[in-house]
Amino acid sequence: MNWQLLAKKSLEGEIISKEEAHSILNCEDDSLLLLLDAAFSVRKKYFGKKVKLNFLMNAKSGLCPEDCSYCSQSKDSEAKINKYPFLSEKEVLAAAKNAVDSKAKRFCMVNSGRGPTDREIEEVASAIKKVKNIYPELEICVCLGLLKEHHAEQLKNAGVHAYNHNLNTSEDFYSEICSTHTFKDRVETVERVKHAGLSSCSGSLFGMGEKDEDIIELAFSLRKIGVDSIPINFLMAIPGTLLQGKNELTPQKCLKILCLFRLINPQSEIRIAGGREHHLRWLQPLGLYAANSIFIGDYLTTKGQKIEADIGMIRDLGFEIEGHENLENSLKGQNQVLEEFSVRLK
Repeated sequence: MNWQLLAKKSLEGEIISKEEAHSILNCEDDSLLLLLDAAFSVRKKYFGKKVKLNFLMNAKSGLCPEDCSYCSQSKDSEAKINKYPFLSEKEVLAAAKNAVDSKAKRFCMVNSGRGPTDREIEEVASAIKKVKNIYPELEICVCLGLLKEHHAEQLKNAGVHAYNHNLNTSEDFYSEICSTHTFKDRVETVERVKHAGLSSCSGSLFGMGEKDEDIIELAFSLRKIGVDSIPINFLMAIPGTLLQGKNELTPQKCLKILCLFRLINPQSEIRIAGGREHHLRWLQPLGLYAANSIFIGDYLTTKGQKIEADIGMIRDLGFEIEGHENLENSLKGQNQVLEEFSVRLK
């Protein structure tokens, strides 16, 4: 397979075939650098050498009525996690400050649960307005579950830039990981987000037992919907969850998945999200030749690596942080602030 021809096809707006998509996922490891080079030519066309940093806040944790088998916060999970209601506005503002100080361009606030109530929307909107008053340039993304259209409009009016709701896997495989809602339910939420004029963020979770066909179908589904941002998560098989102990991924497979999503969704932001450190390991830097965005700091219920390590990785690649191209300001002390914030939540 000539990977540069696939890149040319992607750059010219053509859709690669399913056969070509399978070839990407089954690329020989010896040819992986050539595949990454092709993906990078597409990434560079639309995003240059910039890396967008995203800072995640678990603003409401646990006690979710849904049965998502991968999630430590689901009703069936026995994972030992912190459980708490929506945090105070003071704590939200503190997290937003950490995001800005850590060079993040986007602040992502996540609430557990099937979907927000009217009261929860009001609480979130109030907190977001205060964040935007202090940090008007900070992009705000929220993830609150299945969303009603009027709630999407309220969030937009409060200053929310984007809404995240992952499809996670293919429609055919979805019933294998969840029974309390459907793939269609999730698609409808993403469509409501787009209709309200919010930026759509919807992605994936791999390593749950899906087949290559499921990975490919999801990539094409997200292209068809036209999402702006695609987070790529790799399963952290947390003890106490129904998928505990599952580990089907290799660093090479993860890189091929990133290349696939870049070539099928050339103009979408591709973000390496949960499981990056665990599954890509020493090959993390190579992921940024296909992806143009990462999370920094910790995830919802799992730890991330030190922010200095991520900044160093980006610098060593010769890439730039989006919105913060000058990296002369030191990040000394940022991880201490994050650790102190995490302690307050325990």
